[in-house]
Amino acid sequence: MLVLFVFVTITTTFLPAAAQKQDQPYLSKNAVIRYDGLERADTTQPIIYLVFTGGDYNDGGKTVLKTLKKKKAIAHFFFTGDFYRDRSNKSLIKKLIKHDHYLGPHSDKHLLYASWNDRDSMFITKDSFIIDLSNNYKELKRFGISQKEAPFFMPPYEWYNQQISNWTTEYGSILVNYSPGTSSNADYTTPDMGDRYLSSDYIFENILRFESTSSCGMNGFILLVHIGTHPARKDKFYARLPALIDELRLRGYRFGSLQKLIGHS
Repeated sequence: MLVLFVFVTITTTFLPAAAQKQDQPYLSKNAVIRYDGLERADTTQPIIYLVFTGGDYNDGGKTVLKTLKKKKAIAHFFFTGDFYRDRSNKSLIKKLIKHDHYLGPHSDKHLLYASWNDRDSMFITKDSFIIDLSNNYKELKRFGISQKEAPFFMPPYEWYNQQISNWTTEYGSILVNYSPGTSSNADYTTPDMGDRYLSSDYIFENILRFESTSSCGMNGFILLVHIGTHPARKDKFYARLPALIDELRLRGYRFGSLQKLIGHS
């Protein structure tokens, strides 16, 4: 799955308790909201939310599942419709469901919604957005997962704007994105990308560096890892998950469920 790496200036809001909406309980005190998307949960709570995205590659599936089972950690998986349709992923998906991990949508065809250079410049219409997201949910339904059971949606490329958030809300889903700062989302990069390539050692150390220097550590952090990457990347970050989970637990964190933010078990 191709993901472009860009740096932009954006507005982030720490939502005070008084501003919470009755129909959006996930907007808890001290959550970080960006373009009405949940980017980080309560920054006063030592809870990390592990998320994995998947589209073209699944090479880390067995490793990730084994690690989560051994470490007794819960995680969230956002897959494209194409990923759900791929027969080679069927066994993995069923095992993830069996072990009570969250499975949700990541768009059907991994569309780029808006320009990288002008975030408000749309590449899709509302109709095309709805059709694509609906098709993603149809594939989830084949595995017995309804929209009600999978309300959280992570946009493709982890790139969206206010319009996408509005359409997501109208559709009845909740837009969620990863928390920035650790470079974990760069685990897809390959050596041929030059300066953009980040090794797994660098990413691992940068996560711990962020935790040590951030004013609220990694409280409420939504930590993104890809479930598979291009074969050109031999240095797979998902292989470092066991050590990362152990270290973060030593630092006082536990791994939580996004569903609990909206009262789901």
